[in-house]
Amino acid sequence: MRLLLVSALLAGTALAGCAPTATSEAPAVAPVTAKPELGSFGFDAAGMDRSVAPGNDFYEYANGTWAKNTPIPADKSNYGMFTALADLSNERVRGILDEVKDDPASMVGRAYTSYLDTATVEARGLAPIQPWLGKIKALDDKADYGALVVEGAKMGVPGPFGGYVGQDDKHPDRYIFTLYQGGTGLPDRDMYLVDNPKMAAIRTAYVDYLAKMLTLAGEADAEARAKAVMALETQIAKVQWTREESSDATKTYNKYTLAQTAQFSSPTLNMPATLAALSPKITEVLISQPSAVKGIAQALDAAPLAVLKDQMLLRSLGALSNYLPDAISDTNFAFYGTTLQGTPEREERWKRAVAFTEGALGEAVGKEYAARYFPAEYKAEMNKLVANVLDAMGRRIDALEWMQPQTKARAKAKLANFTVKVGYPDRWRDYTGLEVRADDLFGNAVRSNRFDYQYMLDKLGEPVRRWEWGMLPQTVNAYANFGMMEVVFPAAILQPPFFDPKADPAVNYGGIGAVIGHEISHHFDDQGAKYNEKGELSDWWTPEDVKAFEAASKQLVAQYDAYEPLPGEHVKGEFTLGENIGDLAGLTIAYDAYKHSLGGKEAPVIDGFTGDQRFYLGWAQVWRRNYREANLRQRLLTDPHSPSVQRAWVVRNLDPWYGAFDAKPGEKLYLDPAKRVRIW
Repeated sequence: MRLLLVSALLAGTALAGCAPTATSEAPAVAPVTAKPELGSFGFDAAGMDRSVAPGNDFYEYANGTWAKNTPIPADKSNYGMFTALADLSNERVRGILDEVKDDPASMVGRAYTSYLDTATVEARGLAPIQPWLGKIKALDDKADYGALVVEGAKMGVPGPFGGYVGQDDKHPDRYIFTLYQGGTGLPDRDMYLVDNPKMAAIRTAYVDYLAKMLTLAGEADAEARAKAVMALETQIAKVQWTREESSDATKTYNKYTLAQTAQFSSPTLNMPATLAALSPKITEVLISQPSAVKGIAQALDAAPLAVLKDQMLLRSLGALSNYLPDAISDTNFAFYGTTLQGTPEREERWKRAVAFTEGALGEAVGKEYAARYFPAEYKAEMNKLVANVLDAMGRRIDALEWMQPQTKARAKAKLANFTVKVGYPDRWRDYTGLEVRADDLFGNAVRSNRFDYQYMLDKLGEPVRRWEWGMLPQTVNAYANFGMMEVVFPAAILQPPFFDPKADPAVNYGGIGAVIGHEISHHFDDQGAKYNEKGELSDWWTPEDVKAFEAASKQLVAQYDAYEPLPGEHVKGEFTLGENIGDLAGLTIAYDAYKHSLGGKEAPVIDGFTGDQRFYLGWAQVWRRNYREANLRQRLLTDPHSPSVQRAWVVRNLDPWYGAFDAKPGEKLYLDPAKRVRIW
């Protein structure tokens, strides 16, 4: 699944099978009927820096004054249009929850109240987690380690491996359990292995954090034990696959029967028995990184039992810290929030309470959110935009010079099979059976985690739930799901600056139109293109198609590799390729859809801006974002999306942008026509 943002449920009608239309009649342009929320035509022109030539830095030209005048709030690692809308969404959800927090009959009210009840949380101290910690400390035989890993996974405690139930990539009509590498507490293997001062400082801080958590849990000899856990995780990091390797849909498709997983067993962890303990429905499994799983098993064997227990104890405290006293949760935030992300302060308690309630009962909250904040006219206008962009993608496929006719036919068939979901889904999730108490935050969290894990496991052997969403309607994001053959746009992203029915169409096409194109094109990016018109992982392109696509992709990789957002820190062109293709193709397709919507007429000039200029300004506006250095540094390691500045710069590959802003040779973003990357 590809996301628009960073680097994962909800009444209404999902628009299925929204294929390109056969008619050649130009779709009507939605008229501007009232003043838009931003500026005079949907763009905040006051945020521009017109002293910067667009051809030198289009991001600064469109957003420079906003960037200079917009501080990052103390409780955030970055701030921009996505976070501003997330804040709005949180405020709206808070209003919904405040109405029911004192109603004992309301499940969401009880969940929200339990998080706000700091007095009870502090008074109980570590008592709620002690029975689980006691189980870990009582472990006296490595052969019993796997049983605790299973129990921990269901509670929400990360173990040496992760796992989930999803579609079988080669048989998307059925579910399968996927196992993937885990076992480390730092966000990326490079943080253990790269030898430079920044990474060394992170490693030192991590050991200090582990030692402090052990001390807070009442454990002795904390420093030495923390170093031993760090040594174990370093060994695990050495065998883990890189993010580039782990993003390859072909390399990560490795299917085994339950019996065949014995080759990944060790005296410490019997893989078939562990998987069977997770669910008796697991009869076969996909293992994403087989060599890493074997290497991790060997690292577990080499480690003393005491170190395995300490690591599990620490991962438990960290994963469940938000439901424990502030001494624990503040320590966890000090490392993961401040040290790694640069965020000075934790969010206010109510914001964390909203996040918890959404995590536990998100669809119950989302149903009310959608009813209050997603008008029917928004859905209707959005459906028109989606249809227009899909139509433009179909024309793009027809016009491709590098794609063979037989591949074009299948690509058009794939496009015709898309399901488009807008705002919220048809069906809401049923939370019957989940126990929620107003005075038991920790219990609520663990019961919710177990409830969700079982909900996921129950999919095995069932028909694929094509009605299900992977995001909440109040989530500011969008995604493409290859196996489901769908593109999904939650309600919360369908508002300014991305989408405003009262704005100039050019801005909407440059904003949400490009987002639509981005998600559609994910189905044809470096990984999405591996899935055929049925959503099956297969080789369906001709060798000539693959060769042409890879040549253009390599150009894009090189272009992004050259970007240096921080001194000595470059964008990883290979790792971010899928998202960069999404931006390039999405903006290209949205531009075609916009021009087609004009019906052959020229767009009017508004406030001195042509239609083309407003289109590209709409694109740049959605990427307004300021980062803390630590957050940006971590994103360059872990986020498959390029930083916002570089996402805005994708315009340098598009010929119409040059005409719109008179970008000239010698300017920093200028590319000779032969060097502009053209894929779709």
